[in-house]
Amino acid sequence: MIRIVTDSAADLTAAELNVPGIFVVPLSVTFADGTTQLDDGTMTKDEFFVRLAEDSKLPRTSQPSPASFMQVYEDAAAAGDESLCDHHWPEAVRHLPVLQHLAAADADLCRCISWTLRPPRRLRRCIVREAVRLRDEEGLTAEEISAALEQFKKRVRIVAVVDSLKHLQKGGRLPAAVAIVGGALGIKPVLALQDGAIKLVDKGRGRPGALVAMFKQLDALGGIDPRYGYTLLYSDNKQLVAPVHYYLHKNLHLTGGRVGQIGPTIGTHVGPGVVGVVFVAKE
Repeated sequence: MIRIVTDSAADLTAAELNVPGIFVVPLSVTFADGTTQLDDGTMTKDEFFVRLAEDSKLPRTSQPSPASFMQVYEDAAAAGDESLCDHHWPEAVRHLPVLQHLAAADADLCRCISWTLRPPRRLRRCIVREAVRLRDEEGLTAEEISAALEQFKKRVRIVAVVDSLKHLQKGGRLPAAVAIVGGALGIKPVLALQDGAIKLVDKGRGRPGALVAMFKQLDALGGIDPRYGYTLLYSDNKQLVAPVHYYLHKNLHLTGGRVGQIGPTIGTHVGPGVVGVVFVAKE
């Protein structure tokens, strides 16, 4: 079997976590009082956003240790499986030559060599889903899946409306000047992930105006390829996805939508009141 290894920043749904061969290494979140919580579902996503609103300081997110990933690779090797890895952390990647060196000496270990994709965190779920499809429906090898995903990930987009840019600014993800512009009275920012960076691409007066601006960005970012459907994302309020779903279904005549809640790792930086769309752009 080809094991697909990721970390909890992928925010996989319960159904996706139950797909055979998917392995998730959790990140951790440390709150203002010093307590640390693994992003492994022990604290629900709703509980996290309640805590985020209560604390005066942003929690800190920490990547998994290289040893955590190495254990997954070693377990795969023991089972005679390959590992296809899409985690982001270069620290873990540095250990891969060790596996490759061992494989050169023992052909049985060749099956545990990992091909590292390292897509942006916020697009991870879409990449994992496509990796599963290529493995289970297309029957591709690990090398073939990796090559296909290198091209596929260039087409994955995310665009979202956020209540405020203060969480991104506090976490160092946006310059203070941008946060100030996006924080004008009654203005809701529209963000997109472009070239691996979060950018303020538009804004609107109130949430209705911001949603109209976000819908325009769907076309500006290449349009939604209906073959892959789309995923609606929200942070703390699931009802926020309703007008977005209505627009995609009634105006764009799209089906195959999914709904997913943002987890603690990403939620720390975007805050409450977020609604967004993850999609694959047309070729």
